[in-house]
Amino acid sequence: MKYVYPAIFTPEEGNILVSVPDLPGLHTFGSDLADALYMAQDVIEMMGVYLQDEKEPVPEPSDISTIKTKASEIKTLVPVDFDAYRRKTETKGVRKTLYIPSWLNVQAEEAGVNFSGILQEALKTKLGVEA
Repeated sequence: MKYVYPAIFTPEEGNILVSVPDLPGLHTFGSDLADALYMAQDVIEMMGVYLQDEKEPVPEPSDISTIKTKASEIKTLVPVDFDAYRRKTETKGVRKTLYIPSWLNVQAEEAGVNFSGILQEALKTKLGVEA
């Protein structure tokens, strides 16, 4: 699921604090604007995946024009992709049972084939998944 959330960046004491109005209590910071934007994306994606896992609703992003800021603050949009974040961070393995012809198994074992690795590569290619 892809969203674009508004965020508020506030310069303070050598850092840039970030708040996300649609996710109250969610804050992060960065050492500069690029770092703050990276951290904002990461924390929003982390929270979205957490809410999905807890079967809680993920808030819809607000219209950025409705967000009020002070003169010293920067209001911007942060693109997020909860599905990409999940793929990037979830590494738990799942056991699968499969059947192949015995002659193919013999040749693969003799060649030292990593069955799990080959299956993962083939599934990623078939599904067009980058991870």
